[in-house]
Amino acid sequence: MNISSLAFDPTFFPATKSASPTCRRLISGRHPALFVCCSANPAAAVSSSVIVPESAKKDGLKRIGELSQVSGVLGCQWGDEGKGKLVDILAPHFEIVARCQGGANAGHTIYNAEGKKFALHLIPSGILNENTTCVIGNGVVVHVPGFFEEIDRLEASGVSCKGRILVSDRAHLLFDFHQEVDGLREAELAKSFIGTTRRGIGPCYSSKVIRNGVRVGDLRHLDTLPQTMDLLLSDAASRFKDFNYTPEVLKEEVEKYKRYAERLEPFITDTVHFINEAISSNKKILVEGGQATMLDIDFGTYPFVTSSSPSAGGICTGLGIAPKVVGDLIGVVKAYTTRVGSGPFPTEILGRGGDLLRSAGHEFGTTTGRPRRCGWLDIVALKYCCQINGFSSLNLTKLDVLSELPEIQLGVSYQTPDGTPVKSFPADLSLLEEIKVEYETVPGWMCDISSIRDYSDLPKAAQEYVSRIEQHVGIPVHYVGVGPGRDALLYK
Repeated sequence: MNISSLAFDPTFFPATKSASPTCRRLISGRHPALFVCCSANPAAAVSSSVIVPESAKKDGLKRIGELSQVSGVLGCQWGDEGKGKLVDILAPHFEIVARCQGGANAGHTIYNAEGKKFALHLIPSGILNENTTCVIGNGVVVHVPGFFEEIDRLEASGVSCKGRILVSDRAHLLFDFHQEVDGLREAELAKSFIGTTRRGIGPCYSSKVIRNGVRVGDLRHLDTLPQTMDLLLSDAASRFKDFNYTPEVLKEEVEKYKRYAERLEPFITDTVHFINEAISSNKKILVEGGQATMLDIDFGTYPFVTSSSPSAGGICTGLGIAPKVVGDLIGVVKAYTTRVGSGPFPTEILGRGGDLLRSAGHEFGTTTGRPRRCGWLDIVALKYCCQINGFSSLNLTKLDVLSELPEIQLGVSYQTPDGTPVKSFPADLSLLEEIKVEYETVPGWMCDISSIRDYSDLPKAAQEYVSRIEQHVGIPVHYVGVGPGRDALLYK
C-alpha cells in the first residue's frame, strides 16, 4: 500500500494543519486516527550518506565497551523487534556470537555498510563481521538443507563462512518431514490453528522431548541412522493418516543425510566445551536470541507461542553455561508493537489503521513474508518481559516509523470488563481477549528523524516519548533506532 496515495485530512487533528504533505490520515478500527509517514524504500535510507558526529561515535564505543563479558540481546515483544541489527553492530566488539534456541523460524534482516540487505534465519547475525566466530548452540534445531542454502547465499554475496561457524553436536536435526507434520498439525487444528511459520520447529522440539529425535552428532554414526530415522518417521505416520511413509521415503532420506554428513562434519563441535573454554580465556561472547519473550513456551501467550525459551533462561540451557557468567542483557523493543500469527494482542490496531501502520513500518515477516499485526506499544507486556529477563538496558527500535504522528498512545494498564485492575500480564487467554487497555496519550514530534545521528538532536517530544517508556518500565533505554542502517542507531 502506498501511503502517498491516501487522502490527507488536516481537520481530523488540529495539530496536523501544519504537518508536511507526506503525512496521511490513517483510520483505526479500535483507536483514534493517526498519521504515518516513512521512507518507501528502507534500503535508500541505509545507503544515504549521513555524517555521524564524532561525539556520538565516542558515546557509542563507550556504551558498548561497558558491556559484560557474556552479554545477550533478547526480544521484548512477539519477535521482529530488530535484534539482528543490534547484534550486527555489537559483533565487532565480541569474539563470539551465539544462537541458543529456535531454528530457521527466526528472521533477522540486517544491512551491511554498503546498504546491502541480508536476511538471516539460522546463522547468527555476527556473520557479517569477518572476525566473529558464530556458534549454533545445543538448544537450536538445525535444518541442514536450509543451513547450507544460507551459507551458499552468504558466500555468493562475498561473506566468507569457512571456519567461522560452529554447530553443536548436541543440537537436534530438523528434517523436511518435520515441516510436513507442522502443516498437517495446523490443518488439523482448523480454526484454532497456532499460526506457525510451518518450518517444522514445533514437531522437531516434540521429537526432542519425547526422546526419539536425531542429533547433529548422530551423523557421525551412519550405521545406525536408518534405524533411528525409521523410528522417527514411523511415529509420524502413526499420528497423521495423510503422512505418506514408505521404505522408499526412508531410503531417500538416509541417502540424503549421508551426503550432508560429509559436508557438515567440519562445522560439528562440542560447543559446550568451546563456549566454556572461551569464557575461561576471557573472550567476549554475545548471545543472540530468536523470537521473543512473549512467544516463550512458558511465559508467552500459550499456546500461541514458539516451542523454545527465547527468554533469559534459554541462554544457559541452550548453550550449556552457568547463570553466574551471564551479564548484561539488552531487551529489544519496537516503538510500537507487532506480532505474526494467531493469539491475543491487547493493543492491536484493527482495520485500515493497522494496515497503514504495517505499510509505514514495512511490517512483513523476514522468514515467511506474512503481514504482521500492528498496534501501540504495550507497556504492561514490556514490564512483564523486563521482570522475567532482568534487562540492564533496552534498545528502542523503529522510532522513525512514528514520525509525524500528532499523538501517540501507550498502553499503560489493563482492566477487566468490570473495571478491576489487572496487575500483570495474565496467563488466561479468555481474559486477554476481553481485557480493556488504558492508554496514555503523548504528543508526537511531527517531523522526519531518520537522518539524526545524535540522540541530543532528537525533537523534544521524541526524547520525552523515550523517557516516558523508561519511567513506566524502570529500565534505561541505551540504544534508539531511527532507521535500518548501522549508522541509524543512537546512543543515549
